[in-house]
Amino acid sequence: MKIVVTGGAGFIGSAFLWKLNTQGIKDIIVVDVTDKAEYSANMKGRDITGYIERDDFLRMAESGRMDKSIDMIVHLGACADTTQTDSEYLGRNNFQYTKALALWSIKNNKPFFYASSAATYGSGGAGYSDDDLFTPKLKPLNEYGWSKHKFDLWVLDNNITNKVVGFKFFNVYGPNEYHKQDMRSMVNKGYYQIKETGRLKLFKSYKPEYNAGGQMRDFIYIKDAVEVMWFFLMNPDRRGIYNVGTGHAHTWNELGRALFKALEIGPDIEYIDMPQNIKQQYQYFTQADLTKLRAAGCDYRFTDIDTAVKDYVGYLELGRYL
Repeated sequence: MKIVVTGGAGFIGSAFLWKLNTQGIKDIIVVDVTDKAEYSANMKGRDITGYIERDDFLRMAESGRMDKSIDMIVHLGACADTTQTDSEYLGRNNFQYTKALALWSIKNNKPFFYASSAATYGSGGAGYSDDDLFTPKLKPLNEYGWSKHKFDLWVLDNNITNKVVGFKFFNVYGPNEYHKQDMRSMVNKGYYQIKETGRLKLFKSYKPEYNAGGQMRDFIYIKDAVEVMWFFLMNPDRRGIYNVGTGHAHTWNELGRALFKALEIGPDIEYIDMPQNIKQQYQYFTQADLTKLRAAGCDYRFTDIDTAVKDYVGYLELGRYL
């Protein structure tokens, strides 16, 4: 099985490489920015066939020069910066690139998997169902969310949900996200805050129905996320766009307390002002509706938040990667 993983040096991409290797799959081509792919700590210990530079791979797909022996493409490469405001850049990087790979895959009858995002749900006014009937009603809050939503709509408009699998990732956290700077999870950033100051900083709330730190998200551990992806690779008759979350929302306070518990330190939380550039696009609540995922036969049981955070802290304490 020859698999292409785009964004393979990134967070979810490198974690998926880890999962593939544990299953004995090594014939893997990683597509990413070449320097990042070859020298990233995320890639150490990964057993792969080789690398292709991101822009070269796109040219190969568009020109028809792609290796026909490729069995499938798992497209996880994208701009994942939720504060990015350049819609033209996001359109090229997140929509047009994905479209080109999808068209090649469909033309050559190859399975195509791609990363969507829970950012497509916006404020959640239309709910969090991944049912195709609800998708056109969604209104993302930022340009990143729109770039992902646009491709989901393209899949629906072209009636190809039976040919691709889209993963609507919720709040994924875990080892291998160390390079993400401001886009790292609160568990990662909070770990270093607590180690340095003994205190964790969380955002204040600007909606009366939520207390400070009481905003809620569906946090999913990276090891769980890749298990859901693996299910779809192993079940080629299951296609469509699916939520990848736990189906259970936790407050930031709960996540913070889990972190303090893992560190065996009493909780000390400071609530700080939210930056102006994210106030208007902040999601106060997300929770994956798993009805469609369960109906597809994926009965995976997700790791509880205390166990997952403790496992992640074990990696952080030792500076380890997957």
